[in-house]
Amino acid sequence: MKETEHKNPLCKNVPSLLSSFVDTFVDFTVSGGLFLPNPDPKTSQNVREPTTRLPRVDRLIAIGDLHGDLEKSKQALRLAGLINGSDQWTGGTATVVQIGDVLDRGDDEIKILYLLEKLKREAEKSGGKFITMNGNHEIMNIEADFRYATEMGLKEFEDWANWYCIGNKMKSLCVGLEKPKDLFSGIPLAFKSMAKEYHNGVRARIAALRPDGPIARRFLSENTTVLVVGDSVFVHGGLLKQHVEYGLERINREVRDWINGLMGKSAPGYCKGRHAVVWLRKFSDEEKKCDCSALEHALATIPGVKRMIMGHTIQEKGINAVCDNRAIRIDVGLSRGCYDGLPEVLEINGNSELLVLTANPLYQNKNKVYLAPDSKEGLGLLLPDYEPKQVEVKA
Repeated sequence: MKETEHKNPLCKNVPSLLSSFVDTFVDFTVSGGLFLPNPDPKTSQNVREPTTRLPRVDRLIAIGDLHGDLEKSKQALRLAGLINGSDQWTGGTATVVQIGDVLDRGDDEIKILYLLEKLKREAEKSGGKFITMNGNHEIMNIEADFRYATEMGLKEFEDWANWYCIGNKMKSLCVGLEKPKDLFSGIPLAFKSMAKEYHNGVRARIAALRPDGPIARRFLSENTTVLVVGDSVFVHGGLLKQHVEYGLERINREVRDWINGLMGKSAPGYCKGRHAVVWLRKFSDEEKKCDCSALEHALATIPGVKRMIMGHTIQEKGINAVCDNRAIRIDVGLSRGCYDGLPEVLEINGNSELLVLTANPLYQNKNKVYLAPDSKEGLGLLLPDYEPKQVEVKA
C-alpha cells in the first residue's frame, strides 16, 4: 500500500483550511486568547514596500517604548482613545506610530506583538493606520543579543515554540501541505556560558527572532525604521544628515530584507553603533545638551519636515521637546521593567499642533495652553523645554 493511502483522504481536499485552522489555534493559544481579523487581501502580499512617507493626517498619535509590559501598553492605548475595555480598535481614522522597542525588559513581548498586529488590521478596516517601528532592541534580538530578556520572557518564547511545533506536526499529517521546516535547524542544543534552565528559552528565542524566523518574518519585517508623516519624521534613536543622504526608503527596504533573511545574519551598519538610527542619543539624552546644529542639518535634508520624534532614551520628566520644538522625546519609560513611568502619548492634529495626553495626576482637571518659552509658571515647570499647545489628562 502506498504511503499516501495511510493518510486521511478527506485531508487531501482541505489542506489550506486545515493549515488556517492550525495557525488560528496556535495564535489563540500563544497570544493570550486573541483572534486576529483576516488581513485585507489588497495589502497582505508576501513582500511589499515598507511605508516611508505619508501625508499629513487629521489625528496622529505617537507612542514610545513598550518593553514587554502588556498592561501598561494597553493603558497608553486607552489614554489616546485607541482601544476600548475589550482591547478593540476605537481610534477611527487616526494614524498611530509606535516608535519601537516592544522587545526586552518585560514578560509579555509576544502578546504585545499579537495585540499590535490585531490593532493594525482593525485600524485598516476603519480607515486608520497603526505603524510599528524598529528600535535597537528589535535589532539586538534579531542578532541574538538577549542581554535584556527576562526569565519570563524566555519562558514566553519557549511556550510559543512548543505550540508552534505542535502546529507543524499537525500540518505534516496532511497530504497537500508543504512539509514544515525544522524550527531549530542550525541552533545548538546547549550553551556553555549560561545556566541549563535557560537553554530551551534561548533556543526558542533564536529560532523565532533570527533573520527569516517565524516571529521576525511575521511581525518585525513589517516594521519601518524611518517614517515621515506630514511635517514630522519618526525614528527610534535619531537621524543624522548622512542617514538621510543614504536614503530613507533605502534604509527601510534594506532592514526589511535583512529581517526576512535576504541579507545575511548581521544588521546593516546604520543600525549598529552609537551613531546608528536606532541607537543615537545626540538629541534625546537629558544629561547632555541636545546638538541642535546637527538636528537642523538632518531636518534640512528632508523636504517639508520641521521636527524629529524619537524614543530610546527615557525622559523622567515625561514627553518633552528641545531645540525650539524640533526634537520631541517620547520615551517615558512606562514599562515596569524600565522606569515604570506614567503613560503619556503625543498627539498631533491636522494643524500640526502638539498635545500631550498624560496619566500624570499632577495635571488632573487641567487643560491649559502653554505659556511663553521663557516663562517659569504653570505647566512649563514640569516640562521646561516643551511648548505644545495643550496637556490633556485622562484616567
